[in-house]
Amino acid sequence: MSFRPVKSTTQARPTLEGAGVHLHRVFGFGDPTESDPFLLLDDFRNDDPVLYEKGFPWHPHRGIETITYVLEGTVEHSDSLGNKGRLGPGSVQWMTAGSGILHQEMPSGNVKGQMHGFQLWANLPSTLKMTAPRYQDIGGSDIPEITDDDGTVVKIITGKFWGKSGPVDGIAADPRYLDVSLPPNTRKVLPADTYANTFAYVFQGAGTFRDASAPQGVRVEKEVAGEELNIRDMTGNRTLVRFDTGDEITVTSGPEGMRFLLVSGQPIQEPVAWHGPIVMNTRAELMRAMQDLNNGTFIRSAH
Repeated sequence: MSFRPVKSTTQARPTLEGAGVHLHRVFGFGDPTESDPFLLLDDFRNDDPVLYEKGFPWHPHRGIETITYVLEGTVEHSDSLGNKGRLGPGSVQWMTAGSGILHQEMPSGNVKGQMHGFQLWANLPSTLKMTAPRYQDIGGSDIPEITDDDGTVVKIITGKFWGKSGPVDGIAADPRYLDVSLPPNTRKVLPADTYANTFAYVFQGAGTFRDASAPQGVRVEKEVAGEELNIRDMTGNRTLVRFDTGDEITVTSGPEGMRFLLVSGQPIQEPVAWHGPIVMNTRAELMRAMQDLNNGTFIRSAH
């Protein structure tokens, strides 16, 4: 077994999207090879309806898959093919845009005004760029949840983990998407695919993904498995952690526990031509998509 070291850590940055939705961009619109096959991750957690209620009116997608994971509140969605739906707390929508779709997503908060969730974009290989659009809407009760003996809770959205498989299937990048919750002061070793591009995104509590077997710095009041936790290495809310190669990840939570997304996928390793929500392989394909938008031929597939 080889431990995956941390390659980099970065903070999500505030940005505006849609009709004026305030969110935090974890990564996106940079070097697509850094997170291949993933293109973008947005954290749209917000507690003020004024900052999100205008939502994401009609907009196009082609050549990608979008994965929306709702924690609190609801998202009403509809598209140009007549599909409609409602994502509630704990639910996931995996949309394969393929050859093209126009859709809208309109968020609503819960009784406290909270609208919390994430949207991840995954690239499609050239052979599937123009495939027929497809939806997978998964309710929160259908997502497998495993509780380990130490109190660690893992929700499996897609992929296999600890002998269980997530309900989302047929995805080009063969990804694993987990929601991991660690109790306070807990050290965990999680298996990882050596050949998959892997990242974690911390959104609650704090801890460290660095090798806890060789701690340095300031000790916390409570030791974890007989080791000192390095406070200076602790990773907190809205932090992206990218990993180098290896087949296991070591994580140690702090005194308040820790919750994070753990996502991995097989790199596609193809050229990327990208303009907003349209991602193709060449500039010529991208220009053709823009022409399709302008002349009304963008939608290639019916029900």
